[in-house]
Amino acid sequence: MADELWFRPKTSDIPTEPGVYRWFDADGRVLYVGKAKNLRARLSNYFGPLESLHERTRRMVTSAADVKWVIVNSEFEALQLEFTWIKEFNPPFNVQFRDDKSYPYLAVTLGDEVPRALITRNRDIKGAKYFGPYTQAWAVRETLDVLLKVYPVRTCSTGIYQRAKREKRACLLGDIGKCAAPCIERVTPPEHKAIARQFVDFMGGADTEHVATLRTKMAEASEAQNYELAARLRDNIIALETVLEKSVVVFNDQTDADLFGVADDELAAAVSQFIVRGGRIRGVRGWVVDKELERDLPELVEYVLQNSYGDTARADENREDASRAPGQVGNDSIPKEILVPILPSDNEALTQWLSNLRGTKVEIRVAQRGDKAALAKTAEANAKHALMLYKTKRSTDFVARADALSGIQSALNLPTAPLRIECFDVSHLGGTGVVASMVVFEDGLPKKDHYRRFSIENTTDDTESIYQVVSRRLKYLATDDETKTADGTVSKFAYRPGLLLVDGGEPQVNAAARALRDSGVKDIAIAGIAKRLEEIWLPGEAYPVILPRNANELFLIQRIRDEAHRFAITYQREKRSSAIASTLQDISGLGEKRVRALLKHFGSAKRLRLATQGEIAQVAGIGDVLAAVIVESLQAEQP
Repeated sequence: MADELWFRPKTSDIPTEPGVYRWFDADGRVLYVGKAKNLRARLSNYFGPLESLHERTRRMVTSAADVKWVIVNSEFEALQLEFTWIKEFNPPFNVQFRDDKSYPYLAVTLGDEVPRALITRNRDIKGAKYFGPYTQAWAVRETLDVLLKVYPVRTCSTGIYQRAKREKRACLLGDIGKCAAPCIERVTPPEHKAIARQFVDFMGGADTEHVATLRTKMAEASEAQNYELAARLRDNIIALETVLEKSVVVFNDQTDADLFGVADDELAAAVSQFIVRGGRIRGVRGWVVDKELERDLPELVEYVLQNSYGDTARADENREDASRAPGQVGNDSIPKEILVPILPSDNEALTQWLSNLRGTKVEIRVAQRGDKAALAKTAEANAKHALMLYKTKRSTDFVARADALSGIQSALNLPTAPLRIECFDVSHLGGTGVVASMVVFEDGLPKKDHYRRFSIENTTDDTESIYQVVSRRLKYLATDDETKTADGTVSKFAYRPGLLLVDGGEPQVNAAARALRDSGVKDIAIAGIAKRLEEIWLPGEAYPVILPRNANELFLIQRIRDEAHRFAITYQREKRSSAIASTLQDISGLGEKRVRALLKHFGSAKRLRLATQGEIAQVAGIGDVLAAVIVESLQAEQP
């Protein structure tokens, strides 16, 4: 099988040194860029038997027509070259990053002779110092408006500034004290730049120091009976504290850190970044990541950090040293501490790369306890929510739904688009309490009043369960007489689906196809989606259908499958709770009120079964004697 890749180089020709390799297609386009500590060992994995490769890896190597490599001196150099080539060639099989939105930043153009403060989404302004990103544009506008009362930096464009300078007339902000008016020489350019540096210093994390300094000056002015100056300083303190109130304090030790949360599935991932400066959250940013090849979490974290700080590094190359404070070196957009959910694959090389960019040592680590671990969990929760939105947004948009249904029709060779899709999933707990669900989507949207739940009393395995539940559903389509309800109206089960979807791979699909044949119902398409590779299986086919990772049709099928799984799990849990409630009510001395109290206290039947006699006795109305009876009854119920 390996000789199917006709361009495979001799193993002895591949070096064993560190390096970077590129896969090319027949037109010379770069398909994939990767790095390796040992090129021979890494590339040999790609040239193994094709059936042993991950499905998406197999698709990449069979699309290629050549592979080339470059030897480097170390893993660190390999990481640098890999990052450079990924940004240069944008290979389709590498991790693809996309910001889920365009974020506003607060920028101060310290590289200008007369610096300007502005709100922008452009990260490439020469000589600018950036703060953010901010999740809402209005929030950064409010911050800037308040800070101008204390640090009156100019905010006008170059054209307006030059016109005011020619006409020797300040604008409204200059008249109301929100601009120092360097245009009419109320302050000199060096004095104005000093104000801008104070602005930057405050935003950069020295906020509490500024407030403390102003308090000292206010006290001194008051003692000197300079009450007008003391009042102005008091107003400045209030303004700065207003800004600080809008920045949530998460650490009390003036920590500078970036925290990353990552949530991923087989095809995509979402990343949430919390930017903490001076112990306060200064910005939040998020990305959506498309994964063409299989990636484990450490490898994904590595690419996340490369993407996050590589863009910053390139932007800094376009900025002048004037954007840095005196004595400052390197890229101060990279913090001293980076907290990740798991250490990246090449942590040592990546740490060296980031340390070189910053100019001082950078530490990459996993938060284990305390406030940092709590904030890391919050970042992870944000990432999970973002991934959920990303997976569902395409199937909720009308155009995307139409495209998805058309794509399903084309991929599965259906005569028409499947306007009604029914999906089945089986759920059980260790082979007991077997239930199944049927969810219905019409025109790409859930039809919840058509959902159905099934209890399965006797079954041997998942395939037998699928056969039973599909057979029970199809019997309503066998004859016209069975499609009527008691009052003569059409049963919801009578609507004919365009596609029957099952949660599972080849065995489950073949079981559903067997149920279709035995029922006598014809002309209904059947397919299954396997969780491991998100591949689509058709009855009797030796190989699955692989949909493009970012295709609308795959997102719709995933959403339907996930909804069927959720519905089945919910029913299974309800049955377990109902079963234990019935057992409890049979115990002498336990009424309905006490049963509800027990289930509410422990939250689930599983937790109640695992509880000790002492833990049960702590529930209101349950004593030691009754708790002992409950434990004995629940243990007797276990098979």
